[in-house]
Amino acid sequence: MSLSLISGSIHICAELRLRQSPSCLTISSSRPKFLSSRSKQFSLDHFPQISRPIKVIARSAMETTAETITGGVPNNTMKLLFVEMGVGYDQHGQDVTSAAMKACKNAISSNSIPAFRRGSIPGVSFGEMKLQIKLGVPHSLHQQLDLDKVKSIFPYGKIVNVEVVDGGLICSSGVLVEEMGDTNEDCYIVNVAVYVGY
Repeated sequence: MSLSLISGSIHICAELRLRQSPSCLTISSSRPKFLSSRSKQFSLDHFPQISRPIKVIARSAMETTAETITGGVPNNTMKLLFVEMGVGYDQHGQDVTSAAMKACKNAISSNSIPAFRRGSIPGVSFGEMKLQIKLGVPHSLHQQLDLDKVKSIFPYGKIVNVEVVDGGLICSSGVLVEEMGDTNEDCYIVNVAVYVGY
């Protein structure tokens, strides 16, 4: 989806695939009752509510950014460069911390970040690398999570925020293996997003 500001209006284009031409909406600054898409008009009542508030910042004709304005991550304590995502499983032993640590290791294990050490970002040294971590953990397991162990997975970078939200999954591994510490057949799955910046 592309977004641009055109003479007091916001022009939004969803770039559709499968040989379809772009579908564009124009929202004028004078509080419209209708949005126009090509030759059709749609009432605002036909559009669902935005589930997460965003603010749009236009810095120039070529640069428009959107960022969350909630208290979660990523937040404005750093300039975001990229996001690493991962998933971790604990099939036996029912240890959600183990699943979270595997998720974090999965997120960072296929990435190398030479830019910080090599000075590729003008004025930014290696010591200024910051991380924000968002973990999706089954709600009933939040209290069992050892965040200090999870943080230990990251070899460098200052962790400025960790957010734990409802997510992941509890499912059956299909077998109870007492030798591996199982008390039941539960398998824990945790998701993570790691926001990297300075």
